[in-house]
Amino acid sequence: MIHTMRLGIADHLGWAVAVTSDDDHAVVDRRRIELVEPGITPAPVHYKGDTTDELIASVRASVARATTRAFDALPAPITSISLRLWPLDFPQDLETQLRAPYEARADAVMYRQILAELAHARGWEVHCYDAKQVEGQATELLDKRADDILNGPRARLGPPWTKDHRTALAATVLAATRPARRPGASARRSRSTRP
Repeated sequence: MIHTMRLGIADHLGWAVAVTSDDDHAVVDRRRIELVEPGITPAPVHYKGDTTDELIASVRASVARATTRAFDALPAPITSISLRLWPLDFPQDLETQLRAPYEARADAVMYRQILAELAHARGWEVHCYDAKQVEGQATELLDKRADDILNGPRARLGPPWTKDHRTALAATVLAATRPARRPGASARRSRSTRP
């Protein structure tokens, strides 16, 4: 029997914790994935003083290649991905992104947008979660099973099992209970796929 597998991502600048779970919320796979190729700045807006549209395009291409390789190595068949929420109205123009308060979040939003675009290209549903609330929401849904599902993998699988792992797994629990809506024209507006 083929299980439905859901991928939860807890992203950082240039890398992420990826947890894949099945229909019963059991962890099928957990790993660190690289989201940008070696030698490429992981944060072109935040860390670079000479950020240009060309640099952003180069980093985006690197992120797409690295993430594609990471997705290819995951167990199949994955049906959905859960990503941290980002503002739907986040500015797309570099001049605005270089100013506060956008500058501190521009790189993270770029990663999430690219992850969503690549997931949509694979036919995966895209869900978004609030990192501050996802574990509590999953605990409420799981009820008496919550501790075993969210904390049990540390005992069963051994370390590492960190807050990032629990967050990513909790996001897959929410994805299993909430339908995703496919975006219309642009994966950059993917936040609308899951409030």
